Amino acid sequence: MTYAFDAPYGCSKCPRLRNFIEEKKREFPDYFNGPVPSFGDPEPRLLIIGLAPGLHGANQTGRPFTGDWAGDLLYAAIAKYGFSNDRYKKHADDGLVLFDAMITNAVRCVPPQNKPVGLEIRTCRNYLKDQMKTLQSVKVYLCLGKVSHDSTVRGLGLKLSDYPFGHHAKYHLPDGRVLISSYHCSRYNTNTKRLTEKMFFDVFADVRKMIGN
Repeated sequence: MTYAFDAPYGCSKCPRLRNFIEEKKREFPDYFNGPVPSFGDPEPRLLIIGLAPGLHGANQTGRPFTGDWAGDLLYAAIAKYGFSNDRYKKHADDGLVLFDAMITNAVRCVPPQNKPVGLEIRTCRNYLKDQMKTLQSVKVYLCLGKVSHDSTVRGLGLKLSDYPFGHHAKYHLPDGRVLISSYHCSRYNTNTKRLTEKMFFDVFADVRKMIGN
């Protein structure tokens, strides 16, 4: 399902990203190869915001965090704390359903080396801003990684100096919502122990308490 606040499949606002996707269409013609739409409950109380689609993850499957290591950890946490029916099988037609949660990305297209540049982050922020404005049901924003955190804070019209990034940093926003951040659940972060499963699950336990049952 594609929402009105998602980037259209043929979006060409970021030439570097569009050219990269066109290359990947030739290299991997069976991949989704486009801006990945948001996934989850249409009236969520939790909005999870990642960095960008992974080349062989969401860019392949067309669903956020689906098909790579980051998704394995994220969807395990989502299931453990009651935000899904626990059907995640690394592909988009596995029957997975999210409850009270939606997943999106700060940048909707896969970037080279998984590193979007500043202009691309700013350009794609318009979709995120529209999404946050539209989803009035949201009580908690969960940002995975500094890029996501910074783009979300800026998208809300707030100052980064007032809301610095940190793992398990939690802020009560002027509009009554809560912003909580985590190190990104990437393979690199987990392999280096910068982020352990317990650290990540502790963030979700906190989110569950804030949202309630």
